[in-house]
Amino acid sequence: MADSTPEELHRARLLLTRRRFFAAGAQGFGAGLSALALSQLLGCTSADAAPSAAAPVVMGPHHTPKAKRVIYMHMEGGPSQLDLFDYKPGLKAEFNKDLPDSVRMGQRLTGMTSGQKRFPSAPSIFQFTRHDNGGDGLWLSELLPETGKVAPEMLMIRSMHTEAINHEPAITFVQTGTQQPGRPSFGSWVSYGLGSSNKDLPTFVVLITQGIGNMQALAARFWGSAFLPSEHQGCKLRSGADPVLHLSDPAGVAREDRRRMLDMLLDLNEREYERSLDPEVRTRIAQFEMAYRMQMSVPELTNFKDETPETLELYGPDVHKAGSFAANCLLARRLAERGVRFIQLYMRGWDQHNNLPGEMRAQAAAVDRGQSALIQDLKRRGLLEDTLVLWGGEFGRTVYSQGTLSETNYGRDHHPRCFSMWLAGGGVKKGHVVGATDDFSYNIAENPVSVHDLHATMLHLLGFDHQRLGYRFLGRDMRLTDVFGEVRKELIA
Repeated sequence: MADSTPEELHRARLLLTRRRFFAAGAQGFGAGLSALALSQLLGCTSADAAPSAAAPVVMGPHHTPKAKRVIYMHMEGGPSQLDLFDYKPGLKAEFNKDLPDSVRMGQRLTGMTSGQKRFPSAPSIFQFTRHDNGGDGLWLSELLPETGKVAPEMLMIRSMHTEAINHEPAITFVQTGTQQPGRPSFGSWVSYGLGSSNKDLPTFVVLITQGIGNMQALAARFWGSAFLPSEHQGCKLRSGADPVLHLSDPAGVAREDRRRMLDMLLDLNEREYERSLDPEVRTRIAQFEMAYRMQMSVPELTNFKDETPETLELYGPDVHKAGSFAANCLLARRLAERGVRFIQLYMRGWDQHNNLPGEMRAQAAAVDRGQSALIQDLKRRGLLEDTLVLWGGEFGRTVYSQGTLSETNYGRDHHPRCFSMWLAGGGVKKGHVVGATDDFSYNIAENPVSVHDLHATMLHLLGFDHQRLGYRFLGRDMRLTDVFGEVRKELIA
């Protein structure tokens, strides 16, 4: 302490002021700031000093990872497992018969069907094909013929289950690990853990496609960083002329003028950081600089002119429509090869309470070719091996029909007890099916997999022990999986 310079003592006093101590503690930074102040007072060398508050916050893997990045295709609304993945031919004999009480077991229902006097079983009207995937043999609906081409790469989980029965808490749960708002998203945790590998693009990017039919609201907090440093929040790319707001220079403002303006802001923010030592000020500086660099990198990223005719044909004609699922799948591949860590695709419109057959035909057709092309494209470029791909919604759908039932038309309500998700690449088993449901696809009959288990396993594939990837906030070590979840070895190759 006697050898400390006046500047070091001033910074230490700033960190230890009463007001700063309580403000930092309320935000979860108390322990880190105290450690930093102590290291400065004790005259630590650069080799053993605590991390600088201005340094990028990155954990780094705990073990050798199998995957370097994630592409997560979230089907908002809850796609029906019965009409896509969970083949139940025996249900044809149950058409319009009430679901047995021994199966429903008094399950909590939504307000949309709780008043129904009957719960008639509605078998899927779609045909299924068993694909030779070099493993278990994967049954897929006729609605997904293109997806069938990549069946050998897929790991199907038929026994997913969740805690929530309504969209908002269910999406929040699958994205953040809890039903209550205020926690970081899965993508933010991955960004925090892995850090950036491309200084010109964010580590976490979000792409949204408008679907067909009933669409739920998408809240920005689904890709928010919450109490993690704001550099780890998702950056939404839009389908308009400017993929990012204010990407283009304002009319009458030259690029040189904008650079001078940023230099002035940099100077002001550096002064503010010297005064307050608030790490978010440095994050703000980094975000301004990232935005400036993105003015060059994003237009090149979103321009498909350098793609071969063969690649564009693979994704189909919709790839030329900005914001389509096919275009976003190709954009996801381009982001992956540029080192973006977490790419989130949202496809809205899977909430089929009525007219399910008609809406699902259109909805499945909108995603089928694009998602198949994405897997094929990643594989031929050598990216699938270390890219973890996830496809699924926030819950499944009921076997009983909501509203009017006929031989050609039905609807399905929300169903958290069992649903299907699939993965590919990134170290998961190929051509494998995990879990099974009962004859009504209503309850899990074998090998249940929770959302926390899925998160823990995906973090493991990315090189993290889910029990150690944490962040101190409000006096508690926060984790994506909280105090739950286990790594499911049967999912890993």
